Amino acid sequence: MRIDSAGFPFIAVAFVPAAVSLAAGFPLPALPLTGLAVGVALFFRDPDRCPPQAPEAVVSPADGRVLYAGAADEQAAPAGDWQQLSIFLSPLDVHVNRVPIGGQVTRVEYVPGSFLPAFRDGAAARNERNEIWLDHAGQTIVFRQIVGALARRVVCRVARGARVQTGQRFGIMKFGSRMDLYLPTSATLVVSKGDRVRAGETIVARLGDAMAAGPN
Repeated sequence: MRIDSAGFPFIAVAFVPAAVSLAAGFPLPALPLTGLAVGVALFFRDPDRCPPQAPEAVVSPADGRVLYAGAADEQAAPAGDWQQLSIFLSPLDVHVNRVPIGGQVTRVEYVPGSFLPAFRDGAAARNERNEIWLDHAGQTIVFRQIVGALARRVVCRVARGARVQTGQRFGIMKFGSRMDLYLPTSATLVVSKGDRVRAGETIVARLGDAMAAGPN
């Protein structure tokens, strides 16, 4: 099982005391610590995914449950007209994030903020987040890693100018969080509130014609 490197320090916090306890001849304290280390390792699991080959298919950037799908919330969205998809990640979901569609990264912006529960209204506009802008054949796609009450840090591993592929790993969010995806109004959303999605595999939208999309 692949483990994301962001989890190594957290696993060590539980595993090292367990190993020391066993070496010292105290197996009972080692049992819960070993269980904790295994649980943390499972949280940071990084399974392989098989992105679809359809060129205009937009895949989910995160595992989780769809909180919202429709016209964007003007108070939280970037300036302009957008379709919005919001995904909530519980602590049991895979937290490795994946690029929703191939293209070139044009902007990466970290925004400090609050730590409201990620599923609450207002979290997208007020919480700490990392925002990535992507150009795909002249169309702009924006996706946000948003922290929650437990998730206090996001890890982003792409930079401005990078060329990325659909389903490519680009970061991770820790311990329950939210992902918002903003698409041109010409895009067709194919998931609804309450649907379960898998990062890098579930098709959540299909892009329309770039000329029809116009400037956002």
